[in-house]
Formats: sequence, structure tokens, C-alpha cells
Amino acid sequence: MRLKIPKQVKMYCKFCHEHTDHEVERVRKKKASELKHGQRLFRRVTSGYGGFPRPKPEGREKPTKRVSIRFRCVKCKRALTRPTQRAKKFEIIEVHQ
Repeated sequence: MRLKIPKQVKMYCKFCHEHTDHEVERVRKKKASELKHGQRLFRRVTSGYGGFPRPKPEGREKPTKRVSIRFRCVKCKRALTRPTQRAKKFEIIEVHQ
């Protein structure tokens, strides 16, 4: 499934309390913090001769990936993230009016 979304969408901004233009951007995963409890535990368990603490994933990769989309209000610059959608390919397209 191909997901095409225009660069700018007019939608309701809950911070401005009105319909405004929103810029569409794809949410990128930021680098995980090494100081989080789960990561510290993972580092402790995998250190030394113990090996990997959980089974490695087997089988094929899923045919579609979840795409997170963030809508940023042009007026107040606040962002709103909608629930993710599954898509094979994701494109942000330019719409001429």
C-alpha cells in the first residue's frame, strides 16, 4: 500500500482553537538514551559471556511498516501526532492549487 500525503493540510489545531494550515512531516526515531533503566539492564545482561538475553527474531520481515506522521501548525508551530498507519511506501507530495 502506498501512502501519499500533501505537504500542507488544513485541519483543526487544538492549541489555536481554529482550523489552520499544518505542515506534514514524518516522525524519525531519535537515538535511544543510554541512561534509561531498560538500556542499563540490557547492557548489564549482555556484557561478559552471557550472550543475548532474549531470542533473536526469526522469519521474514513484515511487508508493511508503521508510519508516524506529525502535523505542525503553521500559525503557532505546535505539533500534533496522529495514530500511525501501515504502508509499504510513504510519500509527502507537493499539491498545486
